[in-house]
Amino acid sequence: MTVTTSALASNDLQHAGADNAPTAAEARKPRDNNDPRNQARGKDGNKQPRRDKRDVHGWVVLDKPIGMTSTHAVAVVKRLFSAKRAGHAGTLDPLASGGLPIAMGEATKTVPFVMDGRKRYRFTVAWGEERDTDDTEGKAVATSDERPTAEAIMALLPRFTGVIAQIPPQYSAVKIQGERAYDLARDGEVVELAPRPVEIHELTLVDHQDSGHSVFEAECGKGTYVRALARDMGRLLGCYGHICALRRTLCGPFDEADMIPLEQLQALCDRAASGEGSLADALLPVETALDDIPALAVTRADAARLHRGQAVLLRGRDAPNCSGTVYVTVAGRLLALAELGNGELIPKRVFNLSGLTASPVAKESN
Repeated sequence: MTVTTSALASNDLQHAGADNAPTAAEARKPRDNNDPRNQARGKDGNKQPRRDKRDVHGWVVLDKPIGMTSTHAVAVVKRLFSAKRAGHAGTLDPLASGGLPIAMGEATKTVPFVMDGRKRYRFTVAWGEERDTDDTEGKAVATSDERPTAEAIMALLPRFTGVIAQIPPQYSAVKIQGERAYDLARDGEVVELAPRPVEIHELTLVDHQDSGHSVFEAECGKGTYVRALARDMGRLLGCYGHICALRRTLCGPFDEADMIPLEQLQALCDRAASGEGSLADALLPVETALDDIPALAVTRADAARLHRGQAVLLRGRDAPNCSGTVYVTVAGRLLALAELGNGELIPKRVFNLSGLTASPVAKESN
């Protein structure tokens, strides 16, 4: 929503996700030819010339293919755009496909807003076997000949809805005395991970055609491990289980309609290189991540003060009556993230959007 007063009209967020911490599967895999660190050399072994980096600001929601790590996906998109800065908003395991929001340039300042948003997953559980990674990439640690009925599964789902206590998987990025859990697990250590509260907004059984597999959809909050859901349901059902397929269909404000497959993005890059298009068409605006907070339009004079890091007093009967975090625009262009309260607007993050940004078509469709 946009808040604009007649008086105005008349005239440290952390870069979460930008560090690209590896998943458990990433940590276990040896470096291969897909590793971006190996891309600097050509087939003949000679170093390739480095392309000049440029300022690129916006979001690309990659429809990540199965088998690609999130770190590699960011590196590929960053290279396609020759972008100076990029990071993702929420890791997807190599096993998983679907929406991986990648922030470039000034969009990295808005990553926490995406990471704090809801996520939706469609996943398949294979019953009869629990694995140490809670997915198909691990080794079996418990097996059972029992298989659950649809009725037994349906009766169990309410126990996994709402705020629940969840123990993260052994192979997870949770830190234990400064060490990642997946590093300790890879070294053969059995670690005791404390349960933590997570919120499952919705969990439904979508398909149960054969007793060996079930398909679910889950909408959940930050910090939820879908792999742990499969593990815990399998234990309570007495048959064990692990994830064998996983797709993210929603991540914060980004849904499947925003996703672009890697092949399509590469084709767009090729067309742009030949002058037949623009990579800006693949970008979503930086402010797309801020859909859930109010927008406040200010005059150019006030914008100049905010750009210098100075607070602005908003007075008059038409001054905004809301408070809290807002994103500020001037002449329809994103200017800053700010805190509004007691008639004072205090800038917290100022954006510098000089460079490649989303095309007007992308802005209108968003």
